This record gives sequence, C-alpha cells and structure tokens, in this order.
Amino acid sequence: MSESPKIECKNIWKIFGTYPQRTLETIDRSLSRDEVQEQTGHVIAVKDVSFEIKEGETFVVMGLSGSGKSTLVRCISRLINPTAGEMHIDGEDIMAYNDAQLIELRRFRMSMVFQHFGLFPHRKVIDNISFGLEIRGEDKKARMAKATEVLEMVGLHGWANHYPRELSGGMQQRVGLARAMAVDPEILIFDEPFSALDPLIRREMQDELIDIQNRVRKTMIFITHDFLEAIKMGDRIAIMKDGVISQIGTPEELVANPVDDYVRDFTEDVPRYKVLSVGKVMREASEATKRNGGPECNVHDKLESLIDIACESSTPIKVLDDDNQLVGEIDQSIILKAMNSR
Repeated sequence: MSESPKIECKNIWKIFGTYPQRTLETIDRSLSRDEVQEQTGHVIAVKDVSFEIKEGETFVVMGLSGSGKSTLVRCISRLINPTAGEMHIDGEDIMAYNDAQLIELRRFRMSMVFQHFGLFPHRKVIDNISFGLEIRGEDKKARMAKATEVLEMVGLHGWANHYPRELSGGMQQRVGLARAMAVDPEILIFDEPFSALDPLIRREMQDELIDIQNRVRKTMIFITHDFLEAIKMGDRIAIMKDGVISQIGTPEELVANPVDDYVRDFTEDVPRYKVLSVGKVMREASEATKRNGGPECNVHDKLESLIDIACESSTPIKVLDDDNQLVGEIDQSIILKAMNSR
C-alpha cells in the first residue's frame, strides 16, 4: 500500500432542501439534525465528515437507516454533489471535475455494486458482465475473455449463457460483482450488497468477497447496517449517526474501546474473541516456551483462528512478530477467558 491515502474526504457536508448553501452559511452548526430541520426545513444528511482511505483497504461505513452512510458514499463518487467540503482521489480534487472527467472516473476507475442487482434481464450472464467493457468500446474478443475470467473468479463457471431469471439471488449478486470487477477498477463501492440475501447465501457472499479481496487488493468501500458484517468485512469501520461519524477504527478498536453509548450498543453482543488479536491478550513467553518447539502464530492473528490449535496442543502457542521474533505466548486458558468475557 502507498503512504498517501487513496481517498481523502475533508469536512464534507450534504444538506437537502431548497437553499442548502445559504442554510450551511447561516445555521448554528452546534444544532442537531432535528433542530436544523425544524428551524429551516432543510435536512443535514452528512455533517462535517472527514476521513482517509488507504489504497487496498476495505473501509466499511455503517449505521442505522437514515444515518447518512449511503449519501456519504454517493458523495465520494459524486453521484450526489456535496454541499461543501473537499474530495480527493490519488491527490486529485474530484470536486473540480467536469462531466467528462466524472464519466471517465466512473467508467475506468470506480465501480459500484448495489443491493438490487440491476442486471439486464434480456442479456445473458456473460453479456451482463461485459457491459462496462462494451461501453468503453473494447472489441468483443477482449471483453468476452475478461468477462470469462471474472466469471470464474466469482464461482459461476458454466453459467455464462444463462439469463438472470434462471439464477438464484446469490448467483445474481455474483454476476453484479463480476460486472463491477470486469472493468478492473481501482475503487469498488458496495451499497448493502448482501442485505437482500438469505443468511446462508449472505455468509457465502461475504466469504467470497473476502477471498477475492485477498487476491486483488482493490480499495473497497462497503456500506452496511449490520455490525457483524462490518467487523467481518472491514479493515476499518466508520460508524455514523445523524450524518456524523461517531468513531472510526479497526474492529478490534471499536469493540475494545467504544467512544460512546451509540457505538457500545453495536458492539455489546460481539464475542470479543472474534475480533481481539493475539497481541492484545498474550503473556510473556516462559523459558520453556523459548527453548521448546511447538505451534506458532502471528501477533496479529485473531483469537478465533487459534481455538482448535490451542485445544489440541499440550504446550503454549508461540507468538511471533512480523520479523518472526518471539514476543509472547498464548494457551487455551487465555482464549477461554476471552471467550467468556464481554
């Protein structure tokens, strides 16, 4: 990943109403969303939001319905124009883009996947997937080759010549994902893509996307209202309420140190062992552990991934840092304590 952010948002506001700019200039910015709406008839959807997204990161924006998460993400693509603020991609000010530059941004550098699949019912699967390449003007041979490649990537081998109506909901969403991937975008935006799916299919799609991300390392922005989905999918999570970001952090940071009751309500039912890393709970390595062999893990590994190993091992698990140096140990008793804590 590069040092500079892939996406940078500074002081983003989005106000809906007849006179959004004038409202922003005249309101008392300490007022709540409800108070502003009562006084002005305008709705503050996004209020003074700033954050950065690293290249190759999966950044989750989550919150309850009406929190402003979808509006915020649409501001990033400028499907909605912010009322105020700065938006940079690779250091470029996309607020200054004209229509032609925005079309090029969305056509070549950015793709979106929505909750409702938006497939063309009269087009076969392979033609749905290759649609973005067709719009670009690529020749048929090249776009069919690329569409076939991503078809395999999303697990739809053998379905190229079927129509969307012949596919299940989960398979249709795979087609939507493949269509977004086919144009090889730098940035992928997901707007609650799995929320309409059955729980089992939803988990399969989450796992599929995680596996794809591990291979392609795109910059991904993922919108959800489900905290369990957020901690599973996200490298970092921004939790929104009433247009404001309450907290940004890794799943581990949010669960271990929620900043307020709103964030705490999301995290209280999450088993800590699912998000805590080994480094948070390990103890100093004993002399016996230093001398002897045995199983090893990385300091960043999640406790959940070590349950079976700890149960089967008669010796503590060695904890190594990123330079493969021994920094501690962990055993079954430590994991059990974390599993029983909130």
